[in-house]
Amino acid sequence: MTEAEIRASFEEQAGWCERLGSPLTAALCRALGRDLDRNTETGRRVLDWPGDPRPGADVVALRLCGGLHALVRKGAAPDLADCYPPKSLPLPATLKDVVRTHDEALLPWLDIAPQTNEVGRSAVLMSGLLALAEQVQKPMDLLELGASAGLNLILDRYAYVLGGEQRGDSSSALTLRPDWQGPPPPDARVEVAARRGVDLQPMDARRDGERLLAYVWPDQPQRLAQLETALAIAAADPPQIDAGDAADWLEQRLDEPRLPGTVRVVLHSVAFQYFPSAVQARIEAAMAEAGAAADEAEPLAWLRYEKIEGEENFSLRLKIWPDGSDRLLATAHPHGRSIHWVSTVSPLTS
Repeated sequence: MTEAEIRASFEEQAGWCERLGSPLTAALCRALGRDLDRNTETGRRVLDWPGDPRPGADVVALRLCGGLHALVRKGAAPDLADCYPPKSLPLPATLKDVVRTHDEALLPWLDIAPQTNEVGRSAVLMSGLLALAEQVQKPMDLLELGASAGLNLILDRYAYVLGGEQRGDSSSALTLRPDWQGPPPPDARVEVAARRGVDLQPMDARRDGERLLAYVWPDQPQRLAQLETALAIAAADPPQIDAGDAADWLEQRLDEPRLPGTVRVVLHSVAFQYFPSAVQARIEAAMAEAGAAADEAEPLAWLRYEKIEGEENFSLRLKIWPDGSDRLLATAHPHGRSIHWVSTVSPLTS
């Protein structure tokens, strides 16, 4: 892409941040897109970016914003910290000095895409598992694609208030209360018999907590507090997260024997859109093949909380084999802040 297009990707990301309620991150994106130059290695790497820097692809703007937040959290950039909560002063006239001073520290943040492991999404996924539990009534063997540190893979360790109803583990230190529209989700029991995830760059709740916190937008304190609590819960008993390609891993897992008497559940949240098209196609083919072999004794489910191309909202969809029924359960905020529950019985028509 041209330098002008790369700079424009920062403006595009700023627009998303504004719509999702983070004016500070939006301002940072705009300032970085305007101020980056070739006098630093960080600037040269960004302005000569070899891939697609835009939101939904390499999200380069958020890579840098994560690096800046990390500097502030460590106390390494006091002048910039004055612009972050709780002070929230206006940004400096230029970020060139900040980037130049911290050039070496910012470079590693360009190497991998943000992994927020957004815990609020667990409320959306749990709603889907409640619908599945009502229909299948079996313990679940969870397989998560794009799992990061697995914080959404341990969703049964959190408490929830969904449509005014209590669900999940009432003794948990973390309670998620998304804004809810529609009838409450089913009053069912979600029992997790096994769990395992995969990520190209797995995070560890005990080792990588500060990195994950840096990816959260600093003017959204509720998200930060939720993540800190979830990290503590995960650190006590971390789930198994394998390093690998999602398609390779899923093909292997689907070929393995499952725990007797369980329903195998493949799930992912705001991850599928970032997989290369070839990986997406292989995952779809693997699920279709495994679904064709499923029966009532050994059902298979696919829970997807994603943004479908051409649709305005993120959605939660559940497909269950052996009958292959595919249902739209809800639309939701991308961070799980709100959920519009549609139905557990209406067939998916789009």
